Amino acid sequence: MTRIAFALLAFIVACTTGEPTAEAGTDAAPSLREGQAEAVFAGGCFWCMEKPFEKVPGVLDATSGYTGGKELHPTYEEVGYHRTSHYEAIRVVYDPSQVSYERLLEVFWHNVDPTQANGQFCDKGDQYRTAIFTSDPAEIALAEASRVQVGKELGQPIVTELLPAATFWVAEDYHQDFYKKNPVRYTSYRTGCGRDARLQALWGDKAGH
Repeated sequence: MTRIAFALLAFIVACTTGEPTAEAGTDAAPSLREGQAEAVFAGGCFWCMEKPFEKVPGVLDATSGYTGGKELHPTYEEVGYHRTSHYEAIRVVYDPSQVSYERLLEVFWHNVDPTQANGQFCDKGDQYRTAIFTSDPAEIALAEASRVQVGKELGQPIVTELLPAATFWVAEDYHQDFYKKNPVRYTSYRTGCGRDARLQALWGDKAGH
């Protein structure tokens, strides 16, 4: 089953359970609390990027959303139908005293195909491209160094972009923690999209870690 079909199922579930739907418009992410930091990554389907980060010690939350575009309050439908310039992305809130930005970069790379330019796995389109959104010179330097290292490791051109941080719009409620709310459909989607098979082929034992 394709991502669009799964999204439709999720939308139906949201409607029948009384959860907010995609049409109300999204809000900007809340401010960080003292002692927190954030990292923002675009890795294709945001459903599939929450779990790898949330299992990392020191990560406080991974939120699905949209970033990198100029339009305000984008919705899933608008992003999906290319009516905005946003990426599907993940906002990772973490405790820098417990986990480093370098570690989060490792998790990012090992959960994407950084050689694919037209999307990620079976999901094609600009909103599914990979990117690292950096907020200061230190992040830029670390992200660039990691990108160079990944290129050497894979021996292939890396198309993942480094982009300046922009407003992060929190995706609709029915997208959040999709892997927890709908584990069977989530697993079926990952398998059907070829995500896990490709990650294994690229990264071997590092895939998904």
